[in-house]
Amino acid sequence: MKDLKDPTQSTTGETPGKGFSRRGFLRGVGVSSGALTAGVLQNEAEAAETVNESANVSGPGEVPVTLTINGKAMKVSVEPRATLLDTLRNKLDLTAAKRVCDRGTCGACTVIMNGKAVYACTVLAIDAQGKQIQTLEGLSANGKPHPVSQAFVNNDAQQCGYCTPGFVVATKNFLDHNPNPTEEQVKQGLGGNLCRCGTYMGIRKAALEAAKTMGGGKNA
Repeated sequence: MKDLKDPTQSTTGETPGKGFSRRGFLRGVGVSSGALTAGVLQNEAEAAETVNESANVSGPGEVPVTLTINGKAMKVSVEPRATLLDTLRNKLDLTAAKRVCDRGTCGACTVIMNGKAVYACTVLAIDAQGKQIQTLEGLSANGKPHPVSQAFVNNDAQQCGYCTPGFVVATKNFLDHNPNPTEEQVKQGLGGNLCRCGTYMGIRKAALEAAKTMGGGKNA
């Protein structure tokens, strides 16, 4: 006798003629999830490729940069993480700016960038390209000290010397924007620089003397 099979049962265990089965549901979910995952991965890969194509990636090794310092274009190779301070001191032998706190709090590394006093330890060298940078080395002219530097000497406005270069540069920049300040204005204007030796009175007197010597900034 022939083995008669139930016509309502298929070889896969699914029931024909009905729109839903557990096995069919699971198979459909698996296919849909796989397609969705593949689509997401493809979109992520395409997005990453677009970013890589459009981004101007530098590093991690040294890259060439050109810095305009004291009116001269200087070419140097630095890692993208190198600060302007480290580049000045270690690569260009411009050591007036001092590395003291290295946290942007003391002002010993002050330089002038595009007419503004900034902490060199907080600026990346690679970001300083295309900007005019002035350091203490660039203040003197024809072998003569800048009026601010001379005023610091005249008023004993320096002790250990670590903060002095930053104070001189900050004072010069302050007087460029405030040629005839009061003592209180000097105190407020130089508040971003710290002197651990406490020579603030001499520094303020030096700033006032330099303001008179410079004649309202004409000799700056």
